Amino acid sequence: MGVHADIKLVDHDDQGVDLAFRADVLNGLAQRQKAIPARWFYDMAGSELFERITALPEYYPTRTETALLAAHAAEVAALVGRGRAVVEFGSGSSVKTPLLLKEMDAAAYVPIDISGDFLRQSSVDLAAKFPDLAVIPIEADFMKPVPLPAATAGLDMLGFFPGSTIGNMVPHTAVDLLRSMRQTLGDRSHLLIGIDRAKDIGRLVAAYDDAQGITARFNLNLLERINRELGGDIPVDRFRHVARWNEDWSRIEMHLEAIEDVAFTISGRSMTMRRGETIHTENSHKYTPNQARLMLQAGGWTPRAQWSDEDENFLVVLAEATEYRSAP
Repeated sequence: MGVHADIKLVDHDDQGVDLAFRADVLNGLAQRQKAIPARWFYDMAGSELFERITALPEYYPTRTETALLAAHAAEVAALVGRGRAVVEFGSGSSVKTPLLLKEMDAAAYVPIDISGDFLRQSSVDLAAKFPDLAVIPIEADFMKPVPLPAATAGLDMLGFFPGSTIGNMVPHTAVDLLRSMRQTLGDRSHLLIGIDRAKDIGRLVAAYDDAQGITARFNLNLLERINRELGGDIPVDRFRHVARWNEDWSRIEMHLEAIEDVAFTISGRSMTMRRGETIHTENSHKYTPNQARLMLQAGGWTPRAQWSDEDENFLVVLAEATEYRSAP
């Protein structure tokens, strides 16, 4: 069946600038603790850098989750039933997806990602592996409900949310996202989600500050993207990548720290930062299995099965949409 024409749910101005990107950058840099949402890492350059991160020796999540999916995808298919539409949130390169699709006998595959160019390329690559599968990419921000294509009407859904991307959100936002997914996927849906587990702090910091400096380049690319797309003149070489553990929130934080006082403009707006001031660019929350199950339940999902590696690094959970009830 191949790749259908992609659906775009992203608003741009006459110059092609993503309006949400500009708003998030300008609003975020006006805050006392400057911050930009992590989803804006993923232009083409950022997406390619992230794929390099996933192969680093320090970065255990991708290889651990991939091994879990390879070992248990057939069990997932047996539990949820074949012939569903598989909807992947934040699909990226879709490298883990074939492990699931080859067991699911899926009726359709709907990858949703905010990086349109990367989404289209990965969709073509995946369609080549599954020529009989309808692949329907949607360029959209999955942080809010996404209308699914008409071709999936009447099909039961399996949401796929790998990579512990849920950890990028603070807990209340993570719960809101799970509720949004519940709304997008419908009453008879299931969700297969990857969640990074709490572990040794030194190991966690190393995973986000690798010896080769690829994660630093990934982080700094956000400033380069602002310069490219928003008419910025940020002196990127005056910033450095910082990864640190926040015990109160059980998370790794990534920041971009000014190494001297700087002044720059973005979309015609003048800004300054003092030496040592940071832009908070990413959170990666880490959960115990009990915390993960509670988060899913709060978001409208009832866990039905879970799998972890023997070193207890990572968790994959299969949940089903909780039936709506009024009490208690």
